[in-house]
Amino acid sequence: MENIIVYPARVVRTMDPARPTAEAVAVRGDRIRAVGSLKELMAYPGAVLDERYADNVLLPGFIEAHSHAGSGAVWANTYVGLVDRTDPQGRRWPGCLTLDDVVDRLIEAEKRLEDPGVPLLAWGLDPIYFTGQRLSVRELDRVSATRPIHISHVSGHLCSVNSAALRLCGIDASTNVSGVVKDAAGNPTGELREFAAMALVGKLTQGSGLMGISAAAMRAFAQDGVNTGTTTLTDLGSMTLMQDAGVELYQQTVAGDYPARLNVFHFGVGVGQVTLSLPEAAERLVSLRDLSTDKLKLGNVKLMLDGSIQGFTARLQEPGYLDGQPNGIWAVTPEEFLEAFETFHRAGLLVHVHCNGDQTTQLFLDTLEAILTKYPRPDHRHTCTHSQMSTAAQYRRMAALGACANIFANHIWAWGDQHIDITVGPDRAARMNATATALRHGVPFSLHSDTPVTPLGPLQSVKHAATRLTVSGRIMGQEERISVQQALEAITLGGAFMLKMDHEVGSLEAGKFADMAVLAEDPLAVPAEEVGNIRVLGTVVGGTHHASNVRAQVEVGAR
Repeated sequence: MENIIVYPARVVRTMDPARPTAEAVAVRGDRIRAVGSLKELMAYPGAVLDERYADNVLLPGFIEAHSHAGSGAVWANTYVGLVDRTDPQGRRWPGCLTLDDVVDRLIEAEKRLEDPGVPLLAWGLDPIYFTGQRLSVRELDRVSATRPIHISHVSGHLCSVNSAALRLCGIDASTNVSGVVKDAAGNPTGELREFAAMALVGKLTQGSGLMGISAAAMRAFAQDGVNTGTTTLTDLGSMTLMQDAGVELYQQTVAGDYPARLNVFHFGVGVGQVTLSLPEAAERLVSLRDLSTDKLKLGNVKLMLDGSIQGFTARLQEPGYLDGQPNGIWAVTPEEFLEAFETFHRAGLLVHVHCNGDQTTQLFLDTLEAILTKYPRPDHRHTCTHSQMSTAAQYRRMAALGACANIFANHIWAWGDQHIDITVGPDRAARMNATATALRHGVPFSLHSDTPVTPLGPLQSVKHAATRLTVSGRIMGQEERISVQQALEAITLGGAFMLKMDHEVGSLEAGKFADMAVLAEDPLAVPAEEVGNIRVLGTVVGGTHHASNVRAQVEVGAR
């Protein structure tokens, strides 16, 4: 018989309403045997006391239901974002506060490249922070006019390249592709918006950046999970599951001592890389579900409809963008979306749909209703992911249709001031990422980071949902704030529910996996403004202990 290891803590917060707090957790193998008082648990035959967490706080391991495993790979490229960031190895990268800082960092990086034919790759840029300025070929040619340069914007929906990259990829004034930004004379500026345009320079980034999935990237990604208390991660949009080698990479990596559970979603349509027909892809995903393990989940689908609000590529209902910018770019046509959604739904697969703008949420709901009318399916849990501009009427409809919402609360901090002043204005910004509305209308929801778009950190997401503070100190929609307890439920059971994993993870209950976040402080015993700075000491995944390599969790402002 296996020993029962009893872990007492300063407090155990279970997220189980039947027993919300406890003194200790008892673990047998990879499962929770019981949760309760120390006296109760030590009375079990063979119980062994382990006091390593006696001074700490234990919560269910956090669930990140919208992230990207490629965030472990982006650090191989030069970081040029505005805010300081910490990589999975615990190294702090200072931000670039001006476009001149960006250019200077690129010049330094270019000098380190010996092979003149190797592109200079960078990531993290967002020009909306630099009012009235865009990074064009003029600035990038100061770095090099001969070496191709490619900079991914932090949203993942735009990139900027220099003139050498434009020449190499055959992009000029005659290029007629949506998203290729041109100046008044009709010449490309070097900014490419959304996937059709970015695909024109795709050969510069093959095997690197956000889509650069490797064993090393996935391990770095998992260590980021350990550093933030996250025990279940998602790779929301894999392009490798239609090839056996891609599946084998996940199988070989997410096994043994891998320090997280990983739920991999196939990128179903809208990225310009179709290797199988939709019915063939659905059939393959159904078969891949049988390869799932306790740590690796396969057989889910992500679809994408629009782009980024701060990149002005999201689709908005009237009155549109604040300054009259043209509406955003559809990633796929409504007809293509219907065909894909219906195919995967009929196959019994779980579908999460990228919806930033409220016009996109409307299409998601119209399509979901049409599909469910023809092909009813109980407990589908299809999810509106990001759900940034979703209205109260749309949340009422989500509840009626049985849909979930994965809400991008981190945007309140990262781009809140820009949304108030530049993209949509104070009235609509106040109802962005509307967690209180979702809660009021009974829509199951979670909070997410979309890492590397914003840093992985569920406790920071809790802070943003509870305070709705922007970097400048404004409250972006006071009536949409929720309590810390409600936000904690969203990043545990909420995320587990929309991944259809709530029978295994999301709360500390007997029979579930022994997955825990180990914290230095109790999130319910500090001001909401400080929750994001609580130090994460590590995680427990299936009874195995993993240590954080980050000394403190400190969020840095955007200015």
